[in-house]
Amino acid sequence: MQLDTLKQRAQKAEPGTKKLFDKLKRKTPKTLDDVVHRLHDEAFETTDCLKCANCCKTTSPIFYERDIDRVSKRLKMRPSDFIAKYLHIDEDKDYVLNVAPCPFLDSENYCLVYEDRPTACREYPHTNRKRFHQILDLTVKNTAVCPAVFAVVEEMKKKFPL
Repeated sequence: MQLDTLKQRAQKAEPGTKKLFDKLKRKTPKTLDDVVHRLHDEAFETTDCLKCANCCKTTSPIFYERDIDRVSKRLKMRPSDFIAKYLHIDEDKDYVLNVAPCPFLDSENYCLVYEDRPTACREYPHTNRKRFHQILDLTVKNTAVCPAVFAVVEEMKKKFPL
């Protein structure tokens, strides 16, 4: 999928996505996690994160204290200096990056702190997590960022018809 059209396609599909997710919130099928995990695996057979990196280019992960400690240690910085240089507190009272794209993304879409990256980066795009029904609202947002999430959700619409 072309990144230049992903956001528009996700916006166009959003009403149907929200309708499905509202249904799944009311009555979560026992098979939801298994189906979504299978769709996740299928989507990532054709999605190369190193060619995309749209998540790193357009959004910021939340940095928890343990993430700040881990990344600042990796960069040989004091946590307070790391915060001052790279982070701010957003409207939800979370630490997030000051800028996008991520300052740790290199020109070939490799993460310079990959082994020590924040938990949110490790788990992104969250389509393979347990209790997927708990992150349906976040998943709606992620359809406009990650082509694999968009593909997973579009396939979900076929597996769980309205």
